[in-house]
Amino acid sequence: MQPGDVLAIAQKVVSKDEGRVVVMADVVPSARALALADLTGKDPALCELILRESSRIVRRRGSLVIAETHHGFICANAGIDASNTALGTAILLPVDSDRSARRIQSVVSAAVGGRVGVIVTDTHGRAFRRGLVNVALGVAGFDAINDCRGETDREGRVLVATELAFADELAAASGVLMGKAAGTPVVVISGVPTRPAPGTMTTLLREPGHDLFR
Repeated sequence: MQPGDVLAIAQKVVSKDEGRVVVMADVVPSARALALADLTGKDPALCELILRESSRIVRRRGSLVIAETHHGFICANAGIDASNTALGTAILLPVDSDRSARRIQSVVSAAVGGRVGVIVTDTHGRAFRRGLVNVALGVAGFDAINDCRGETDREGRVLVATELAFADELAAASGVLMGKAAGTPVVVISGVPTRPAPGTMTTLLREPGHDLFR
């Protein structure tokens, strides 16, 4: 890496490093979890973890459970995943994914002798569109949003609503190279200018009052 580069790192290796791996046999389902398991057909232990990791259940249909995590992410199963981990275990999202990104960013920046950006990424589904896309769960070292409001387009018109989800765009690009079974949890993105900033994923979350679909 060189100063100015961006390091995209898969959430799963970050969670493993931070001890966010749970042995399913050790999870004791609550009454709420048992009720959710009856409704969905899911493992009661998984339902218990979903409830622990969620601030609310957003939607449920059949076995599909869409939850809002304590971070504010809207995702299936509260982001809990049982792929690429030992049989009988599940991986939870980092407790604070921005803090995780800052920790990595501090070490890597010191190693390369200058500022770098860090994105903790995960694959999420999207409302109204098929397929999974890598998005930013944690950001450090640069602005996650490129605010173009007040700038002009090629015809000289002033932009009034254009805010680019820059960190999500970089995360999506990294996902092309990561794959699900390639064993490539880290991608270095070079040659893309970033705006120096502490960085945070919270700027990517739409406030409920501005959400027409909530």
